[in-house]
Amino acid sequence: MQAKFVIELGEKAQVPIISFSASSPSLTSIRSPYFFRATQNDSTQVNAITALVQAFGWRAAVPIYIDNEYGEGIIPYLTEALQAVDARVPYQSVISPSATDDQIVKELYKLMTMQTRVFIVHMYQSLGTRLFAKAKEIGMMSEGYVWIMTDGLTADLLSTPNYSVTDTMQGVLGIKPHVPRTKELKDFRVRWKRKFQQDNPDIIDAELNIYGLWAYDAATALAFAVEKMENFGFQKVNVSSNSSTDLATIGVSLNGPNLLQALSNTSFKGLSGDYLFVDGKLQASAFRIVNVNGNGGRTVGFWTPTKRLVQTLNSTTTKSMNSSSVSDISTVIWPGDNTAAPKGWEIPSNGKKLKIGVPVKDGFSQFVSVTRDPISNTTTVKGYSIDVFEAVVGSLPYALPYEYIPFANPDGGTAGNYDSLVYQVYLQKYDAVVGDTTIVFNRSLYVDFTLPYTESGVSMIVPIIENNNKNAWVFLRPLTWDLWVTSFCFFIFIGFVVWVLEHRINEDFRGPPSHHIGTSFWFSFSTMIFAQRERVVNNLSRVVLIIWCFVVLILTQSYTASLTSLLTVQRLQPKVTDVNELIKKGEYVGYQEGSFVPGILLELGFDKSKLVMYNSAEKCDELFSKGSGNGGIAAAFDEAPYMKLFLSKYCSKYTMIDPTFKMAGFAFVFPKGSPLVPDVSRAILNVTEEDKMKQIADAWFGKQSSCPDSSTLISSNSLSLKSFGGLFLIAGIASLSALLIFIVKFVYQERRVLSPDDPRASMWRRIQNLFIIFNERDLTAHAFRKNEVNDRSGINLPYVGEPSPLANSVHTEFPGDPPSSEYDSTPNRQESQEFVIDIDQLNNPFEERRAAFDIACRLQN
Repeated sequence: MQAKFVIELGEKAQVPIISFSASSPSLTSIRSPYFFRATQNDSTQVNAITALVQAFGWRAAVPIYIDNEYGEGIIPYLTEALQAVDARVPYQSVISPSATDDQIVKELYKLMTMQTRVFIVHMYQSLGTRLFAKAKEIGMMSEGYVWIMTDGLTADLLSTPNYSVTDTMQGVLGIKPHVPRTKELKDFRVRWKRKFQQDNPDIIDAELNIYGLWAYDAATALAFAVEKMENFGFQKVNVSSNSSTDLATIGVSLNGPNLLQALSNTSFKGLSGDYLFVDGKLQASAFRIVNVNGNGGRTVGFWTPTKRLVQTLNSTTTKSMNSSSVSDISTVIWPGDNTAAPKGWEIPSNGKKLKIGVPVKDGFSQFVSVTRDPISNTTTVKGYSIDVFEAVVGSLPYALPYEYIPFANPDGGTAGNYDSLVYQVYLQKYDAVVGDTTIVFNRSLYVDFTLPYTESGVSMIVPIIENNNKNAWVFLRPLTWDLWVTSFCFFIFIGFVVWVLEHRINEDFRGPPSHHIGTSFWFSFSTMIFAQRERVVNNLSRVVLIIWCFVVLILTQSYTASLTSLLTVQRLQPKVTDVNELIKKGEYVGYQEGSFVPGILLELGFDKSKLVMYNSAEKCDELFSKGSGNGGIAAAFDEAPYMKLFLSKYCSKYTMIDPTFKMAGFAFVFPKGSPLVPDVSRAILNVTEEDKMKQIADAWFGKQSSCPDSSTLISSNSLSLKSFGGLFLIAGIASLSALLIFIVKFVYQERRVLSPDDPRASMWRRIQNLFIIFNERDLTAHAFRKNEVNDRSGINLPYVGEPSPLANSVHTEFPGDPPSSEYDSTPNRQESQEFVIDIDQLNNPFEERRAAFDIACRLQN
């Protein structure tokens, strides 16, 4: 208040105002260029305090401050800095400057009933001394408590230590600005102490605190600035003689602006360190962290804006700017002469038990069950979630007293859904919630959850039906229609390719057109059972046939396996497999009472009128039995633990269908920032990793038989073209390649037919001639040259060119040949040959064989 008044005077008179004690951050709001703060702003130390809170892992702290502008100025900055390191401020203790000892004790007793044990004290020396004295008197300076003093109180109490004062503060931590130890400072302290003793002989061992050093440096800075000035003067202000105050007579400094500029440019090495004004403020320096032990303070570390917590200022350790750890400072001796760091909170010994809210519901009592005895008027809470919580509490390293309070109306019915129950923790009506409570985002906005102790996720349950549709056309079901069509097309295509490759050189693929078609189809389709009898003599045909036989082998074996499954395995399939199908048909779906699932269903697109509530597994089964069109449901949506419990009872009637909407699982609920959350979470991990969790699950759910999921209930689908696409692709490429090679080779061999020897012949005529040549036998082919000739009786005749004993005794006349000459050994294949055979000889079987032999020999030559 004084500083504000003086600053306003300096603004009016244009005279620089230098303050070495006004540390309140609220003065920053005064935008006066004539105000110079020659002290540290209180807000600069909050980062050093929060670094300590972060290093020791404290999750909450309670500021205790004086009820005036000095005390209130630091609170917004301190609260914001604590929140930045994930520490909350559950309570602010405000003490009046004129508070009596009884009022101080009353406030301290109130703090004792809270869980938080970390206190930050920001007040004057006179009030702080009384506070610590009363805290020790009622037992709050014992083991488990943490006290941190701001720089003002630390500098005042420890500058001139008094054992009667420090004895009440043993183990307290303090923050104060660091002052480098220099020869100039040592000499100044000696001179100041000698002068102080002369002026105050009754005061012994007086010490100059940081405010005295800042005062000396401020006077030095002003002296340097004045030396730069030449003349000083004030411009008088004309005022009336009846002015009510003397303030109206204050003039305006003629040299104020120049002095302002001189102070802003003044810098030197002062007693408190580097002295320089930047925007009218001293730059933040390092802070010393002291631990009150004996009759003074012991330095345990430092805090700097760049290195944060360090043991020594010349430390070269590099670390993250946003983290601090206990190893960054020396060992601290805490209240109660304990070197183990307090955890920062305790369950009050004189406080009430934790009020644990538990849900009340009708169904799925295996998780939570609340029963009330009307005779004894007692309530019993049990269930899987309750046993897990009790096992977790039992593994904590300290006692945690609690009591269960059912979330019920006076008549015993539920008082609301799970969202309402969780909200009671935010309203501080419950200290925690234990039960089958799912971690949901909107709930986490106002409460904290522990780690989950179960898996979770919202799934869909639908009825299953047995498919015994084994009709006369069941043999078509192993393959999809596209695979049937593709296979049929490939059979025809492969037959055509083989016919093209074999037609000119293989007698099995020659004859009338009907014989061509029949042979090609028969040959191709007979490969399905590997019953083809026709030989292939073209190497390209053999390559195509090898690949096609492999494709047919895979296809037939897969077909056999799928058909066997259809005819022998019991086939169970769900009535519904898609959520969108339910929405499209307007089916009714169910959800458990009090669950958050309706919100998910509405987001998926279900109409609110199509949602049906059930409160037990039996009710859910009843709704399924009615059906969607008769007041029942076609599907149910619920969390995985409930669904598994439901399926264990009705495994043969229902199945779980994907997709599963992922959730975090069941967890315990505590207030936002509760220090119990990390300890309980670690205890949950400990219990989960042990065999204890399995024992609890077996006790409540039994050793559930493995119920097959939807993937095992439904037999494999029909084989599709996608499964054999690669095989058909290989066979197609091989066949087309062989066909292309044959065509290129054939066209090249018969290129003379396409040459323009006869200009009158059209291209179409030439192509027709090419097809005529293709339809003829290729007598130059290896197959014809080595072919064996059989007579009708099946007797093998000699190969062409071999001598025959019958050759000289059989005579066949050919038109144009000399009567007695030998037949030509190189007949022209382009000319038609006629055979003259004595018909009378054909009546004799022997003569018939001789004639046939003679004709064959003639043709082969």
